[in-house]
Amino acid sequence: MKGIKLFTAAVLGLAMIACSNPKKMAEQAENVNVVCQPETLEVVAGKVDVKIDVTYPADYFLPDVYLKVTPVVVYEGGEFKLDELTYQGEKVQDNFKVVPTAGGTVSENLSFAFQPGMEKCYLELRGVVSKGKQSVDLPSKKAADGCNVTYMLVKKCGKVDYKADNYQEVLFENPEAQILYTIGSADVRGSQLTAKNVKDFQAALKEAKENERKTVTGVDIVAYASPDGGEDLNAKLSDKRSGSANKVFGKVVKDKEVAAGEVRSIGQDWEGFKELVAGSDIEDKDLIIRVLEMYSDPAVREQEIKNMSAVYKTLAKKILPELRRARFIATVENKNFTAEELATLVDENIDVLDEEALLRAAANKEKDADKVAIYRKAVEKFASARAQYNLAVALFKSGDKAAAKAELDKCAKDADVNNLYGVLALTDDDIDGAAGFFAASGNATSKKNSAVVDILKGNYSSAASKLSGEKGFNAALAAVLAGNYSAAEQALCCDCADKCPKCAYLAAVIAARQGKADEVKAQLEKVAANAELAARAAKDIEFAKFN
Repeated sequence: MKGIKLFTAAVLGLAMIACSNPKKMAEQAENVNVVCQPETLEVVAGKVDVKIDVTYPADYFLPDVYLKVTPVVVYEGGEFKLDELTYQGEKVQDNFKVVPTAGGTVSENLSFAFQPGMEKCYLELRGVVSKGKQSVDLPSKKAADGCNVTYMLVKKCGKVDYKADNYQEVLFENPEAQILYTIGSADVRGSQLTAKNVKDFQAALKEAKENERKTVTGVDIVAYASPDGGEDLNAKLSDKRSGSANKVFGKVVKDKEVAAGEVRSIGQDWEGFKELVAGSDIEDKDLIIRVLEMYSDPAVREQEIKNMSAVYKTLAKKILPELRRARFIATVENKNFTAEELATLVDENIDVLDEEALLRAAANKEKDADKVAIYRKAVEKFASARAQYNLAVALFKSGDKAAAKAELDKCAKDADVNNLYGVLALTDDDIDGAAGFFAASGNATSKKNSAVVDILKGNYSSAASKLSGEKGFNAALAAVLAGNYSAAEQALCCDCADKCPKCAYLAAVIAARQGKADEVKAQLEKVAANAELAARAAKDIEFAKFN
């Protein structure tokens, strides 16, 4: 009996040893379930973040063992090992995560930096279970495929605006003459019709008629009364003066082809009064202007000014007579240089052009490189701040970044300047610098340009929002990354995909995400001639289901 008991105890001991043998875990490793989120690894802002859930069945994880797991990214050109993870059975006295014998799920958040070559890769878990001096390698568990690098298609560029010119295709001139009346009178004196200012006015009209670039479109008649003597009285007097001035219009404007325009009566000329006082040498002119600003009632104004008796005598002598008048105000349209004339003058007589004409002449040039010399001339001749900035833009768009930055450094900071600095930073892969410049700019163009920064930093919904409704590659890419494929198709027009291999590539991505196999094939055929994109397509996880 005693022998039987000893034999039974030995058998049970061997069974316990067998059950706690790490080899058991290797043999039953297929029962361990691994779930990865996302299933396909995605690179965001240069990093891959992934959550892994490992579920161990009941009676699998031995109570007295350690399990060391190494996540490994396997890719063309090598492999990248992440930090080792250690777990322990429930009877182990240590400080690692415990996996109970009854089973359970262990979750880990992993992160690693993308390296070239990882476009075609997979993530696997390699485990080693150990007990004392005994250790056993577990079969590797594949967790995920990857990596998706679609965001890296972004074009690191941005829109840069030229500053507008103020060139006027039609210049307006307003030569005028005036006739003066005596106090309380609306009669036009003959001497007024032969005064120098009337003769100068008539000469200006004659010159305009003889100049093929000029056209007199009309002459307005405006009559006034000086602000003394009562508002009602002066209103009637002003009306009479407008009538008498209108009657002598034909004598002042002898050319019957010049049309009479509007005839107006202003009444008391307080605005003219203020203007003449401000431009005079009257000692108390500041006090008079303050009175005008303090009181709006004409009667009060007049009385307050009359209360300054000494001053009022000067006003009555020097100022008020000039306000008893009627004005003949002509409108003359002067056609400025046409685009063709500007182009000729740039080549043959550039010095006759003013700042605005130079800016317009440069704007008319189709090639940015052809704008440079004109902007330099405007900077040299007029120290034009707009031309200085536009020179930087023209150099940048012509491909000379170093020269563009050198000229931009001469500009005072404003929204346009900061935007160009931001675009320059983008092209130099200085993403944080670009973000800072775009934020400092704050204009509509820089806001759209900052969408590129959003894409590079993984803020896809923000990028898509900023580029909503826009056409172009980056607008389409932002919509793809935000999951809005309809918007992506609208942003990426068919013509773009037909002419640009990179656009065709993105069109293939859009089709792939919608399961359109024939469209994927058709777009990738357009890419085949581009060696770089063709090589990328062969490895791109976006097309894995279609290869």
